[in-house]
Amino acid sequence: MNLAARDIRHNLGRFVLTSLGLGLLVVIVMGMGGIYRGIVEDATLLVDRLDADLWIVQRDTKGPFAEISRVPIALEDRALAVQGVASARRFVTHTIQRDYHGRPLRMAVVGLAWPHDRGDWLPLLAGRSLRQGHYEMIADRSLGLAPGQLLRLGKDEYTVVGLTSGMVSSAGDGLAFFTASDALAIQFDTSPESTRLERAARRARAERIDLGATQPTLFERARLPNAQIPALGPPQVSAVLVNVKPGYDTAAVAATLDAWPDVSVFSSAQQRQLLLRGPVDKARRQIGMFRTLLVVISAIIVALILYTLTLDKLHDIALLKLIGARDSLILALVLQEALMLGAAAYLIAYLAAQRLFPHFPRRVIVTPDMYLWLAGAVTVICVLGSLLGIWRAMRVEAREVLT
Repeated sequence: MNLAARDIRHNLGRFVLTSLGLGLLVVIVMGMGGIYRGIVEDATLLVDRLDADLWIVQRDTKGPFAEISRVPIALEDRALAVQGVASARRFVTHTIQRDYHGRPLRMAVVGLAWPHDRGDWLPLLAGRSLRQGHYEMIADRSLGLAPGQLLRLGKDEYTVVGLTSGMVSSAGDGLAFFTASDALAIQFDTSPESTRLERAARRARAERIDLGATQPTLFERARLPNAQIPALGPPQVSAVLVNVKPGYDTAAVAATLDAWPDVSVFSSAQQRQLLLRGPVDKARRQIGMFRTLLVVISAIIVALILYTLTLDKLHDIALLKLIGARDSLILALVLQEALMLGAAAYLIAYLAAQRLFPHFPRRVIVTPDMYLWLAGAVTVICVLGSLLGIWRAMRVEAREVLT
């Protein structure tokens, strides 16, 4: 006869409610760890998927994911001239927010080096990769767009030709993939009035200098678009991604590129570490503090619950001692009830996690090792929490049954 099981059946309603409350606490602890894993996965997603050996970024910056980085498009050709470089491709990224059908649409724009990179590596749920140099996009399904839809960004309309899943930025915004030229057009789009004022300002500056008086044709050129004015360079990209030829030392190629005075060079591993030590680091520490706090709170709650359950059984414990029950039987009663409570709470947490976490706005990744760690943590919490109840049960005297 198992006394703990009989006591639970006798107070089944209270046991179920207690297990439910503790299980919800365990769900939160599990969710905190899963959210952190999801943040890490989202932050390093593009770095891992783009599969570049080296990242060339603006000098003294940490790359496009940590801060603004601007490098000239011509850097592609410079990199290709370096011995050991197999390929160099431009990369553009920035975040925008627009109103779409009465709701805010926030997305991280990623520019691919079309036609070399058409987005064939993307995990497509529907549609296809980019086939044209302009006016096509691949969107993550979290953006709420569907293949065939038209989205106006700036002065142009873009057709959603493909749909991906799980492609989000470190901030949780869905990724939208364009060609690099389209991504730059979206980033540097200005209103017609701003363009008109800028051209008028150019003419005014030309009128104020002697060159404007001696070269009247400058006034006409001031009205031209930026791309048609030789003195104004093309828009700059966020980074240039380099792949090294097989057999060449990646570190040696990186040292050659890093010797250039206008750029900094990072390996993919370094870029990944910069992300984890930068935007993700504070979230990691904050979530870690919350998890520790919740574990401590859970231990205190379990201890108080078991102590209260023990107080309710003091008369029964005294009766057991009166009829000659050993102390080990009393200890097993409290400890087994604590472990049963923990097992029920863990089962509730596991089932709730399977149902709830897929609906969270941010990705929650709970791995098998996290389930094992949490099972061990719940066991330790229940054992430690039972010590208070065991201490009180051991102090009960057999004569107390007569009072």
